[in-house]
Amino acid sequence: MHLLHNTLRDYAWGSRTAIADLLGRTPSGDPEAELWIGAHPGSPSVLAGGSDPDDGDPGMTLEELIAVDPEGMLGPESVEAFGPRLPFLLKVLAAAGPLSLQVHPTLEQARAGFAAEEAARVDRGAPHRNYRDDNHKPEMVFALTAFEALSGFRSPGSAAVLFEELTALLTAEEYSEAAEVTEQVAELLRTPDEAEALRTAFARLIAGGEQVRGCVDAAAAAVRASGTDDRDLLTVAQLAAEYPSDPGVLISLMLNRVSLEPGEALYLAAGNVHAYLKGLAIEVMASSDNVLRGGLTPKHVDVSELLRTVVFAAVGVPRLAAEESELGQEVYRPPFAEFQLQRIDARPGGEPVPVAQSGPAVVLCVSGSLTLDSPRGDLVMHRGDSAFVPAAEAPAIAHPGPEGALAFAVTTGLAVHRIEATDAGVHA
Repeated sequence: MHLLHNTLRDYAWGSRTAIADLLGRTPSGDPEAELWIGAHPGSPSVLAGGSDPDDGDPGMTLEELIAVDPEGMLGPESVEAFGPRLPFLLKVLAAAGPLSLQVHPTLEQARAGFAAEEAARVDRGAPHRNYRDDNHKPEMVFALTAFEALSGFRSPGSAAVLFEELTALLTAEEYSEAAEVTEQVAELLRTPDEAEALRTAFARLIAGGEQVRGCVDAAAAAVRASGTDDRDLLTVAQLAAEYPSDPGVLISLMLNRVSLEPGEALYLAAGNVHAYLKGLAIEVMASSDNVLRGGLTPKHVDVSELLRTVVFAAVGVPRLAAEESELGQEVYRPPFAEFQLQRIDARPGGEPVPVAQSGPAVVLCVSGSLTLDSPRGDLVMHRGDSAFVPAAEAPAIAHPGPEGALAFAVTTGLAVHRIEATDAGVHA
């Protein structure tokens, strides 16, 4: 087992204090948006023990450690399913403001898009590049605080009602052009075919143009002047304050507005249009950095590629409840083979908790202390520590320290998917 040093990403929307407060350290003074824990080549974790990136000695990365012995580190089943790389990435995400409106590609789209951009010799760091790697990025988010998000399309009919309500607020003469846009979008959303309704309305807004940009600002002003307490309409005003004239502000009315309480979780499949708005969370995903943006950002928006990637279907809010294993483990299992998340609440003087491990595991301690006990040795973890547990060291058991511990462990979802396949009559 290995303690890890991890990279903080300082995106502008990040909180300056939330991650530091969670992990018990002094804030850097800059925005701290994401802490990456894993082996993604963009920011791989570094093995602790004699090396410290802060001292200019980068040491061996987790990516390099895995490359030395992929089967020992990941297990043969993980290597067979995902190749010789850690299939998941754990992040601590702290949003003080909205993230970009975005969508993630399927595995097939990611492979094709990455290959095409590589063949065209597009620099991987270029701001207009769409595909940073050849992997898809299904993900889930577990709220540590109250957490706000937009996730997936609401029904076209309910979205049409919101645009009609917005039109009713745009009665002043100076808002006439804006009202034309909202009336047109509402009419498109009334198209009988659901996919066509969502596609045409989304395309009308994402194309932008002077009229749509003007509509965003007019709509925000009208909402503020109305004194409404409608949360969906207020979202328009709130987002426009951060991103004036951005088409993503109006697209928000087509999406489900989601509020998570601490301990609640949400998962997002490929093609789901979403944006995280505010809060602190544990985020887990397949190991990828592929993001196609659709607004609420100054960054590159590739409209044609975005339209090929979005799934135009209304979905309910994909909340994810915990399951309790036969061993008493509290596990969140999204419908993706790459990962599952375990919440380890080890009480002072309580029973040890087995890590739900299928192949490799990453563990993050956010409160108290614990000792990971594996067949090959022990590892003491304190608040703020993270560790990699190789497949060859399973099973690991978390023993609480004197004050107990709260920790999160990520492993693959292969065991569950194998059982589901067998139950369905398919031999995995």
